[in-house]
Amino acid sequence: MRMKPMVLTAAAAALIAAPAAAQQKINVGHLADYSGPTSDVGKPFGEGVADAMAWINKHGGVAKRQVNLDTVDYGYQVPRSIATYKKWTGRDKVVAIFGWGTADTEALITFVSKDQIPYVSASYAGSLTDPTGQAEKSTAAAPFNFFYGPSYSDAARALVTWAAEDWKKKGGQGAPKYVHMGANHPYPNAPKAAAEALAKELGFEVLPAIQFALTPGDYTAQCLTLKQSGANYAYLGNTAGSNVSVLKACKNAGVQVQFLGNVWGMDENAAKAAGDAADGVVIPVRTRALWTDEAPGMKTVREIGGAGSYRPSHYIAGICTAFYIKESMEWAAANGGITAIKIRDGMYARKDWVPKGMEGVCVPSTWTKTDHRPTTEVLLYRARVSGATEAPLNDLIKSGAVKMEKVTTVNLPRKPEWLGW
Repeated sequence: MRMKPMVLTAAAAALIAAPAAAQQKINVGHLADYSGPTSDVGKPFGEGVADAMAWINKHGGVAKRQVNLDTVDYGYQVPRSIATYKKWTGRDKVVAIFGWGTADTEALITFVSKDQIPYVSASYAGSLTDPTGQAEKSTAAAPFNFFYGPSYSDAARALVTWAAEDWKKKGGQGAPKYVHMGANHPYPNAPKAAAEALAKELGFEVLPAIQFALTPGDYTAQCLTLKQSGANYAYLGNTAGSNVSVLKACKNAGVQVQFLGNVWGMDENAAKAAGDAADGVVIPVRTRALWTDEAPGMKTVREIGGAGSYRPSHYIAGICTAFYIKESMEWAAANGGITAIKIRDGMYARKDWVPKGMEGVCVPSTWTKTDHRPTTEVLLYRARVSGATEAPLNDLIKSGAVKMEKVTTVNLPRKPEWLGW
């Protein structure tokens, strides 16, 4: 008779423990640059990730569990990123991490691989795309590194491909001249060799690179060098803040060149800041819809971001990035539990994948165990700026004074020799 109360007590304890386990939060790290040299684009992207996760929590969380997103502004400093990573993987036991920059993401590849933590960065360096490390030009295996969107190298290849066609359409004579511009830093250098190699293959004369810092400044000297070089196409490898300085200085110097920006090199905010100096810059965009476009998934995007305020393309890309991790965690929950390994496996579970609620917004993406290039489709847009740009961005977008104009979509071949590079 004495055993019966003990059995009932154990059963009651199990009933109490079950809902407690169900409510246990999912710890996720979020490395963001809100104050450093890339904060001009880091802030809207990071806010997209954080706002999306807040919206997900508000709408039931992931598998009925809330996500505990720890957002840390590391100021684009590699030592701080490593210290934060150690805290997350030590005390906090995160199951996934949203990363940011190229220098810190590449510095953490070995840690991430050893600890087996899915690390979804906002660096799209080609070095992160080979999970096996067996590709011809891979520098290291990156089995737990992911990102959403075309790699920096593929985006630059698409720009060079478009430039070659543009030169022909313009009736250009002889070999067009191409130059890479940016800081001597892992991020702007990431696609340099890949783009220059394809440029040579397509008949460009590749000029010596022109360096300028990641921070805004007086770049008149660089613009005079650019003018004297006779370049026809110039790739801006830095983020928008310093690129704005270059665009303004080059306009004042009378430089006649077609600027090509990397994915972080120009957006709606930068177009406003640069004014008519930004008019005509061609850039890759990671989403199939911008804030004012009509697509089924924009309903969810506007709920997340607030319908009253215009949000730049980076914000929407941040939302897409968050939703891929959300659905990977849901897959993990249904296939053994929300663990880091299972989340990684969830990234491989679908082909041509668009998260639910993001239809027409996120580009269909596929990650495999041998290839972490999510897409080789690159959408190219041109910044258009007309008239004064002192008004708020919302007003400039509504009036058409600032807009992003679709140019073309370049579908690159998924060449094995381009993997990891």
